Amino acid sequence: MGKFKLSALMLALVAANSAIAATEQERTSAKEIDPELEVIEVRGFSRSLIQSLNQKRFSDTVSEQLSADDLGALPDVSMADALTRLPGISAVRTGGQAAEINIRGLSGGFVFSTLNGREQVSTSGSRSIEFDQYPSELISSAAVYKSPKASLIEGGVAGTVELQTASPLDNDQQHKFTANVRGMYNDRASEVFDATEYGDRISFSYQGKFLDDTLGVALGYARLFQPSVATQFIGLAYNGNKDVDGLANDTDGPADNPANEYISEGFELQHLGGEETRNGYLTSIEWVPADNFKLKGDAFLSRFDSESFARGFRVKFGGPSAVYANPVLDGNAVIGGAINRTSNSFTRVEIVNDDNQDFDEVDSYGINADWQVTERLNVNADVSLSRAKSNFRNGLLWALVAEDATVENPVFDTNVSLNYQLNGLNLPDVGFNQADAFSDIDRVMVSKYGIYPYENEDEVKAFRLDFKYELENNWFSSIEFGARYSDREYSNNRSVFEYGNDGAFSSTQPPLRLTDDMATVVNWQGEFSYFPSYLAIDLDKALNAWFPNGIPQPVQTWGNADGVVDLDGDDEPDAQDYTTNYSWTMLQSGSVYEEVVSAYLMLNIDTEIGKLPITGNIGIRRVDTDQSATVLENVGGDPQLGAQYIVDDNGIVNDLYAPSVLGIKYTDYLPSLNLNFKVSDATQIRFAAAKVMARAPINRLAGDASASVNNDGEINGSSTNNPFLKPFYADQYDISYEQYFEDTDGALVVAAFYKNIDSFIDTVAIENFDFKGNGFNVPEYIVDPVSGEQIETTNGVYTTAVNNAKGGYIRGIELAYTQVFSFLPSPFEGLGINASYSYTESEVQSITDLGGDSVSQDLPGLSNNVFNGTLFYSYENFETRFNVRYRDDFVSEQVAVNEQVVNFDAETVVDFQTSYQFTDSFGMLLQVNNLTDEPTQSYFGTTSKTGTTQFFGRQFYLGFTYNH
Repeated sequence: MGKFKLSALMLALVAANSAIAATEQERTSAKEIDPELEVIEVRGFSRSLIQSLNQKRFSDTVSEQLSADDLGALPDVSMADALTRLPGISAVRTGGQAAEINIRGLSGGFVFSTLNGREQVSTSGSRSIEFDQYPSELISSAAVYKSPKASLIEGGVAGTVELQTASPLDNDQQHKFTANVRGMYNDRASEVFDATEYGDRISFSYQGKFLDDTLGVALGYARLFQPSVATQFIGLAYNGNKDVDGLANDTDGPADNPANEYISEGFELQHLGGEETRNGYLTSIEWVPADNFKLKGDAFLSRFDSESFARGFRVKFGGPSAVYANPVLDGNAVIGGAINRTSNSFTRVEIVNDDNQDFDEVDSYGINADWQVTERLNVNADVSLSRAKSNFRNGLLWALVAEDATVENPVFDTNVSLNYQLNGLNLPDVGFNQADAFSDIDRVMVSKYGIYPYENEDEVKAFRLDFKYELENNWFSSIEFGARYSDREYSNNRSVFEYGNDGAFSSTQPPLRLTDDMATVVNWQGEFSYFPSYLAIDLDKALNAWFPNGIPQPVQTWGNADGVVDLDGDDEPDAQDYTTNYSWTMLQSGSVYEEVVSAYLMLNIDTEIGKLPITGNIGIRRVDTDQSATVLENVGGDPQLGAQYIVDDNGIVNDLYAPSVLGIKYTDYLPSLNLNFKVSDATQIRFAAAKVMARAPINRLAGDASASVNNDGEINGSSTNNPFLKPFYADQYDISYEQYFEDTDGALVVAAFYKNIDSFIDTVAIENFDFKGNGFNVPEYIVDPVSGEQIETTNGVYTTAVNNAKGGYIRGIELAYTQVFSFLPSPFEGLGINASYSYTESEVQSITDLGGDSVSQDLPGLSNNVFNGTLFYSYENFETRFNVRYRDDFVSEQVAVNEQVVNFDAETVVDFQTSYQFTDSFGMLLQVNNLTDEPTQSYFGTTSKTGTTQFFGRQFYLGFTYNH
């Protein structure tokens, strides 16, 4: 092995870690090695905190750490929950559970994630990792790198999250077996008809060493089965306008209708219920055939399945054709009033019984070889595969009120009137003239069924080779260099099946008459108890009655789209009785390809200026990216422009489109610097500077581009996404002061950061766009249909998603304080606190009009103030923790009828955990998550325009742990 000189910093780290892993007697011996070194003597949660501090203390970057004990003693539901305990990190709750994390005011799309140093893909359909798919029981440690170094894989503007699984040869025991079994209960499940109340968590792990400690094996399994419940109100976006106040000289409305007021699409009142099942598997094998060579292979698999329902009402106000009386306004937006249906409006109340299924798979495989070639030269080679699949099946069942459902030809009841008044973050006041009919099977009929699957696959194969050479000089301890190649392919497939009509009763696909065995009357409870009852419909029974010969499955189809070819010669498009254009299922399906070749050079600093020790690194990373996407371009059926017969799953042919692959290549240079000034044995100051990048969400690269030529020869085009999108770039700077307590156990850290973001994705119109130069199939000229003359084509406007040039800064401060009060007399020496606070601000704003008037919003994921505090206590075999997580209001997406960007209100989430160790091997634990039943609440620009009020309930866990 290589020879190197242990500095005082390294000696302290070795001594501290040895003390944590040893028995009391070994700790005493460790102290005697060097009486000047402070060796930390703690256990349990305190031990894991101090171990995390040691890892942070001796890291060569600005980072936050979580140790194995921190994740194992009282495990969190997932890594998303665990990571939110770190300074500057917060979570977006989905279904009451933390899933996506935000770092320093930036959303999950800016966070890069690795497992055992390998890039991870996601089931989200973007680059944002869903950390709830990673069981905390199978992760041995985690780190969040807030400042990069050249050897880290590029991609994290916000930061890089590195998860690590177990290395069995590093285990201090020859054989170790751990089992966790616990039950789970949600106290709001009883309020939701047909919801599951109880769940369970089970995990097993084994680590063993064989063949004189040259062969190590780790195996792990973790299962989570939990109910998912919620009771919610969701306001819908303000996507219409109408003059409802009749004021003269009113000019505050939309530019095209200044006298009008903004009106909402409507709202939803729903019960949500379902079950989530996550199975995680881990295998790791290490082999050391010689002292200077280690070979390790590992595999991590996660299967996350959820089945859920949403039942209740969806109220559609009916657009500007509806009659509004007694309107209540907030500025220029309507937030209350009486609404009546007219012959031209679509005002209605839909009784919804939606059924969603989501089947997610995450696989990660890798083989790593580490070879100490000489005393100074180390070579590391790594091969990896990360793969994710998601199959989300969004099934919707609509029911409407009939005048009389018992007659032979029932008629939709068009006598619809309603009253509503939004109450900000509180629940609204509502009234319906049809309220009694909502729970009457003689009035309610199933009118439409639709299923809309989203299927995503994402895979990255990577090869990496790294070299490290130890130096002997007064400035640099070693030099590192290496290269990495990755090949990523993402695919998205859409399909559809629809039957019936959600706005009225169809004559060709008539509504279904309900029977007693198909429906159950559901009453609201708790805060929602004043809302009218409704019918919960058994989806399977309803569909089997509607489709006795089998339920048709969704397909990818053109439907009745423009360009469908008449192949049978009857002068009618061969749309197979479709009356709806479903071309979006074809145009939004496709693949994205991304090849990346990167190389880096980095010098590790270990020097002194005067008597001030300085460590760190300086380096640069070069990244070459080749990205492209498949596109169906609308070329008007011109075969000279590549038009082909495109056949869908039903055999329907369309001849308007030309298949092509569009994309770009680009090269980036990313310098980085990390310096750590050791002012004293207990005090250090860090400084870091770097250029960082984060590629655009991979689904935003998916091509749906089109271009056409008008009669004047001008080429115009559009694309919701854009295969030409380049990354987000930022220059960032970090400085921190770290004081580690010498007489007690803990630390105080003060940090500041500044990021100068170059650009963000925006939708703009690009004048004089070079269509041909960017790969579009466009003609050199067209023929004037009147004169027959050739007209040379010219570049016009291309409306698409782009990297705009309106960046700006993000800056903030972070405070972290950890203290174990070991100096207190017994039994209080086990008392401690771990707290952090961050303040973040940014000049970067985005514009939204979902609340009516265009208003500026902060960056998605940015909360100005984030606080996290844990009060913990341990005494002999007893341990308990009380955790509070607070974040200010922030902007993010919520899913209603469509995805909509809203302001989420500030929230405070409280968790409680306690355990008792009966023997060295056997213990019991109790957890209560969301102790105060904190709801998720959102709004559109101002709190009076309600977005969401959603209650998830408290989750109780009780179980046992066995270690041997």
